[in-house]
This record gives sequence, structure tokens and C-alpha cells, in this order.
Amino acid sequence: MTEFRNMPTELTPIQEILLVAAECFMERGFHATSIDDVARRMNATKGRIYHYYASKTDLFFGIHREGMARLFAAVQPARETARQAAGDGAAVLGAMLRAHALALFEHHAFESVVVQGVQLHRFGALTPGQRKELDELIESRDRFEQLFKDQTDIAKADGSVGDVNTSIAVKTMLGGLQWSLIWYRPEKNSSLENREYLADQMVATLLEGLRARP
Repeated sequence: MTEFRNMPTELTPIQEILLVAAECFMERGFHATSIDDVARRMNATKGRIYHYYASKTDLFFGIHREGMARLFAAVQPARETARQAAGDGAAVLGAMLRAHALALFEHHAFESVVVQGVQLHRFGALTPGQRKELDELIESRDRFEQLFKDQTDIAKADGSVGDVNTSIAVKTMLGGLQWSLIWYRPEKNSSLENREYLADQMVATLLEGLRARP
């Protein structure tokens, strides 16, 4: 169980359910995953899961919510630390992108589910109640994206980033990082050294295109 490296060895029941379910959804997708699949992987009964989550969709939303919480928990402190270090706007943006990349690696299964949630929001058949809840989750994702838009505007204002279209630039950067959810393999790149190297290389590539030119 690699998703809870920074948590106590003993998981709470909800933490265990979310972790195992995230791995199932990541591997099989939302539609092909059932509560039975999650219960079998846990060596538990379906009742153990239904005690906390009324349906597969509710469980999926719980993972999505946790995935977003982990992204905010990674990026916001990195932004504040970089600002306190008096870096220019681009340096702070780079620190935020690096923290985002590392969070994608660290919480690979959870963040894969977040991406699936975006697809479900666009194309999924949901009840009105489920649609409302997923709308709220997507709003959280929009707030996360806004962190990067705000910082990009700051970097443009101080001249460390060129006169780019903020919205397009941020969507391109975040999309570039999120593509790692496709090619990153935790079992092959699990060391902190490897994850930091990958994050640094990705961020350097993305930021270079934004740098202000003489």
C-alpha cells in the first residue's frame, strides 16, 4: 500500500476502503469496477464497504474528494514557502508545479480517479443528486487550477514569465503534469530520488516555454 506513505501504519477503515477502491478504479475504470471487486481485494464483505458508502458512485466521489484534498495539501504550502523565500513569480510557480507533480506520483491511484471524475462529469449518466455532488467536486478542481492562474499572473506582472495567455498556459502545464498518470509506474520509480528527478525535469520543461525572453 503505497498511497499512505506519510500516514500511520494502521489505516482507519475508511482509509483502507478508499485506498483499495482507488487502486481498483485506477486499474479497471469507473464503469468496470464494482463494490464486489473492492470487497474481494480487501478480503472483506460488501457490507463493510456499504457501512460507509451507500453506492459505488458515493465511494468514487469519496476518492475524488480525497485526491483533491491531497493536491491542495501539497501545493499550498509549497507556494507559501517559495513566497517566503522571496523568489520571483516564476520561481514560486515552479515550486507549485513541482509539488503538484510529486503529489501525482505519491498518490497515483487517487489522482487517477480525479481525472476519471472529470470524464464522468462530462459524459456520465448521473442522478440529479450525484450530478450536484460531482459539480461541487469539479468546482474544487477549478479552485485548484485558479491557484496556478493567479501565480502565473503574478509572474507575468513581475516580468519573470512572458506575455502568455494565462488560461491556456496553466491548462497546458497542468495537462502536461497529469499525463504522467498514464506513463508513471510506481513500482519502477518508487524511490524519492527518482520521483524528485522526474518532477524537476517535467517542471523545467514546462517553465522554459513560459520564461520571458530579452
